[in-house]
Amino acid sequence: MTNALSRALETRDWLLADGATGTNLFNMGLQSGDAPEFWNENEPEKIRTLYRNAVEAGSDLFLTNSFGANASRLKLHDAGHRAYELSKIAAELGREVADAAGREVIVAGSVGPTGEIMGAAGSLGHADAVAMFEETAKGLMDGGADVLWVETISAPEEYKAAAEAFNNIGAPWCGTMSFDTAGRTMMGMTAPAMVEMVEGLPTPPIAFGANCGVGASDLMRTVLGFTATGTKRPLIAKGNAGIPKYVDGHIHYDGTPELMAEYACLARDSGVSIIGGCCGTLPEHLKAMREALETRPRGAAPSLEDISEKLGGFSSDSDGTGEPTKTRERRGRRRS
Repeated sequence: MTNALSRALETRDWLLADGATGTNLFNMGLQSGDAPEFWNENEPEKIRTLYRNAVEAGSDLFLTNSFGANASRLKLHDAGHRAYELSKIAAELGREVADAAGREVIVAGSVGPTGEIMGAAGSLGHADAVAMFEETAKGLMDGGADVLWVETISAPEEYKAAAEAFNNIGAPWCGTMSFDTAGRTMMGMTAPAMVEMVEGLPTPPIAFGANCGVGASDLMRTVLGFTATGTKRPLIAKGNAGIPKYVDGHIHYDGTPELMAEYACLARDSGVSIIGGCCGTLPEHLKAMREALETRPRGAAPSLEDISEKLGGFSSDSDGTGEPTKTRERRGRRRS
């Protein structure tokens, strides 16, 4: 399949993705509890600014403001019927910014989880999940997205439903899961298990990996879990900018631009092809990441000890597979 992302990966050792959506929009005035997707229609210039800031900071790829643009999440705001429409606007705004960038920039249509539970313990069936993802996917592709990007998934059933939906409309796609529970996703998936699942899909993603989670150290440990399987598929890493902390009634992430620059180079040296940030990652972080990736020579793949020394210790002793990690422990909890 010929698409902008596959072409870029054929000619580049690494691509810089974008940073946080929520953190940056909150800094622009979005209120807690509001649906960011409404801003695609009501505050389009702020969404253009979100995208433009990533591009100007050096991102080769940015995600659209459509993380919650599915019928299940939007129904909480009495807008479940607007999933296609709001997704399409998100991508149209992204297309405008990318086309004006003066260089090739990839628009990735963000597809977040449904917010419902699948499987034996859940209420959302496979066919309904596929239909939900397909509606969002059609809106994003009709709006001009280059590739679909499902992210922050915890359950393998939901990942597979998204993959089927994207295949139904013939769209190229990528997909990440969030490993935030002692090296596992909330629903128990380990890094090696994700590789096995991805390679067993009828239409695998162009690239796969991890986003969000606890912090950059834990995400890098997950990356090593991917590479240990010997997978040759391009990897994605989008780690949070440090650990969230309450300061004066607001959540702030403690990761500095310098820390994120270290993380970006460690990810590159581990073999990651698409490197970005998640919660707390601002344009200044992206600029430092870009500069480091361009100016620091590639090194050997890091060990767990290298990661903990440069980024801080891990939040748990285990990577989820039962093997303890013998490095300094750091406590932290994820907040999107």
